[in-house]
Amino acid sequence: MKPDLFEAPDYYQLDELLTEEHKLVRDAARSWVKRDVSPIIEAYAQKAEFPNQIIKGLAEIGAFGPYIPAEYGGAGLDQISYGLIMQEIERGDSGVRSTASVQSSLVMYPIFAYGTEEQRKKYLPRLANGELMGCFGLTEPDHGSNPGGMVTNFKDKGDHLLLNGAKLWISNSPFADIAVVWAKNEEGRIHGLIVERGMEGFSTPETHNKWSLRASATGELIFDNVRVPKEHLLPGKSGLGAPLGCLDSARYGIAWGAIGAAMDCYDTALRYAKERIQFDKPIAATQLQQKKLAEMITEITKAQLLAFRLGQLKNEGRATTAQISMAKRNNVEMAIKIAREARQVLGGMGITGEYPIMRHMMNLESVITYEGTHDIHLLITGADITGFNAFK
Repeated sequence: MKPDLFEAPDYYQLDELLTEEHKLVRDAARSWVKRDVSPIIEAYAQKAEFPNQIIKGLAEIGAFGPYIPAEYGGAGLDQISYGLIMQEIERGDSGVRSTASVQSSLVMYPIFAYGTEEQRKKYLPRLANGELMGCFGLTEPDHGSNPGGMVTNFKDKGDHLLLNGAKLWISNSPFADIAVVWAKNEEGRIHGLIVERGMEGFSTPETHNKWSLRASATGELIFDNVRVPKEHLLPGKSGLGAPLGCLDSARYGIAWGAIGAAMDCYDTALRYAKERIQFDKPIAATQLQQKKLAEMITEITKAQLLAFRLGQLKNEGRATTAQISMAKRNNVEMAIKIAREARQVLGGMGITGEYPIMRHMMNLESVITYEGTHDIHLLITGADITGFNAFK
């Protein structure tokens, strides 16, 4: 793969609205991606393997639970810093960002928000420094967009809980040390449980033959009469709202992350168009290529402003689920369209591993589906503005 010469577009001087801390955090993440991710990511995507050696670096740049308070090992940063870190990591690769998103929003967040003080102290510092890696079990083979229909369940056996069921499409599952698993009790109420690797009857088979997120580990969670200690139950919140609260945080991170992927595609296409000579001039001097590039920077700029305002609302505790859905849906669609257009700017070279565009395009096919599909987010907005639920 060619050297990483990335320069971030900032057409509306959004940097002027960022604090010094925001810029320091973002620049540290950007430098790390250039040094530790860009040189290796293509090779790992080609062989469909997660580069485990980057876990330490992800922890060092604050990618694991950046908004978790310092007393629990987090960086104690605000939501805009979290977004900027996700943007920079996804600029490198969506699969790497997925690893960080899961650890932060889907493992650390529920333990912090719904866990006991003992659970927080036991797990959060070790998750923040990358000593422990986690995954999140909500989606099931027969229940994707309808998580409330889940069949994974646990029974109270007096001194322990007995967990049975299966989860599918679980990022980090093949190497995770712990899983935050959502299951129904005997009354049908959804609760969160912390399941540890090594518990008898708990297995995590890996999903192979993916064309997307190839540098990320994806798998299943299988529970066959797993005995879970009662102190592993997350007592702070139950019902479907508990896992959906985690998804709000993850979807927010994706809204920023997708901008990073789009920026990388745009920056690559712009540089290529200025250098590629056809008919005795750079292709950037032709109207059709300028149309592509001008539309790309316009859409990136709009997405940046959307994410920044959402970050302000999230910092104030005012961001709604529907607002987060709008940003996730808009920004991922923006990114996948830019990836496709940028690929065309590069012509045949766009499909090679010398450039990141095709890898981003394939990754974004997963991002547009996971954490709520493109259509589900449309219906969340629709229900919010009309008052009518059209999911079924």
